Amino acid sequence: MSSIIIKPLVTEKITAAGEKFNRYGFLVNPKADKAQIRLAIQSLYGVEVSRVHTMNYIGDKVVRYTKKNVLKGRKNAYKKAVVTLKEGQNIDLFANI
Repeated sequence: MSSIIIKPLVTEKITAAGEKFNRYGFLVNPKADKAQIRLAIQSLYGVEVSRVHTMNYIGDKVVRYTKKNVLKGRKNAYKKAVVTLKEGQNIDLFANI
């Protein structure tokens, strides 16, 4: 289960959605589907998940100009999941800090 969830997303937008709509964002394994993500969140945090939305992002193109030549490449691709919890449930992401 821990190989499915890579890390929680802590951004201003996700934090505001967590407070207002009870939603939390996670970076997940690109091969994981919604059912696996749901089970991983429920077992890892002990909450009930009502919805899972996933988004696949391709890596951005990157160009660096150096003294010798131009380096071209891509950033890593990733998958993001936004999980909506049932009412009365919450995840405290800052409990272990």
